Order: sequence, then C-alpha cells, then structure tokens
Amino acid sequence: DPDMPFVPSIPEDQFILVEEGDPTVIPCRTTDPDAQVTLVNSLDKPVHALYDTKQGFIGNFPAGSYMCKTMVKGVEFKSDEFLIYIIRATSQLPVEIEALKTVYKTGETIVVTCVVFDNEVVNLQWNYPGKVKEKGLIKLDDIKVPSQKLVYTLTIPEASVKDTGDYECTARHATKEVKENKKVVITVHDKGFVHLEPQFSPLEAVNLHEVKNFVVDVQ
Repeated sequence: DPDMPFVPSIPEDQFILVEEGDPTVIPCRTTDPDAQVTLVNSLDKPVHALYDTKQGFIGNFPAGSYMCKTMVKGVEFKSDEFLIYIIRATSQLPVEIEALKTVYKTGETIVVTCVVFDNEVVNLQWNYPGKVKEKGLIKLDDIKVPSQKLVYTLTIPEASVKDTGDYECTARHATKEVKENKKVVITVHDKGFVHLEPQFSPLEAVNLHEVKNFVVDVQ
C-alpha cells in the first residue's frame, strides 16, 4: 500500500519491555516486503540492526525511543514511535506475604503486604473477601536500594466479620509464563474477648499457714 508503507501498530506494540541483556524486536513492518527500511533513535541517528520483513528490527537495543523510516517514490514515511524499557528481572519470582496480625475485631484496619523480590515489573492481583465490593486500598512502593523489591500494601478500613477469610496475592512475571501466589488467613471477631481457664476447682481448702498457688490461663 503506497499510501501506508508501514503496517499500523497497536499501542501494546509500541511499549516494549525487555529484560537486561535480552534481544528484542522493534515491530515496524512494511506493506512492501522489498522496501528499504532504516531504524533511527531519538537523536535521529541510524541504528544498525538485522531487519526481518515479517517481524521488524531484531537486536539488543538500549532503553529509549526508536522510529523506522522508508522511502516511497521519493517521499519519506515514518513509522510510529516505539519505546523500549529495560527491566531488572529474574527467571524466578520470589514472593512473600506478611500481615502484622491475623486476628482483628470489628472496626479495626486490616493491613496485608505482598512483597516481590528482584523483579522490577510484575502483574499482581489480590483476592480477598471484600474484593467484590471494592473494599480495600492498594498502594505500591518500588524500593531499589539496597535491593529491588515491590511492596504492595492492601488496607481494609473499618473491618467487619464479613472480612474474615483468605487474603491471597498472585504475582505474574512480566515477560515469562511464571506466576507465584501466597495467602494468609485473617479472622475478624465481632468484638474483643478474653478467655480465662482456671486451673483449680470452684471450692478449694487450705491448711493453716499453707501456701497455695492459684493458676489461671489467659488467652
């Protein structure tokens, strides 16, 4: 198609996530397989790489902005802009879930954190009793020093008995078919309680001057 030398790209193709050291494809494809295509960076300088008409430019590219150019009957055409992001990631997906406490009473605030280590970009989903009603606030802290970790914090304000159940986070690797999930069980009671268990009978007798210990287990 001389009026559209480059195959239109979808937005998902224009943002390219690449793990450190891995090759990738900048998917600018032409409608004419014989077209001469040039790849340029954000400074408009040519970038040398292998070109495959069915895929695009293949190579190890630094992070940044890239664009393809071609000529049709003396007229220059430019492709969409492609943005490459270099991410730190391991093939494994170490995940930990933490809860300050697992027993709450009505009205308290539930706080659960899910921590993903050594991976800069993951897809993380929470499953918990109040999710259907969209009860809960999720915050992300991206910590890079002294090591890479993503800390997802789920906060449930004004907890009720209905918030009792499994709190599960599932992390999926951004570039590989790897996922990991962890869960913790949270219990919410209608009110606080103390359970006393005396280790003696309702009626006890002692001799004069005898020392007697009365033991009570408190939970």
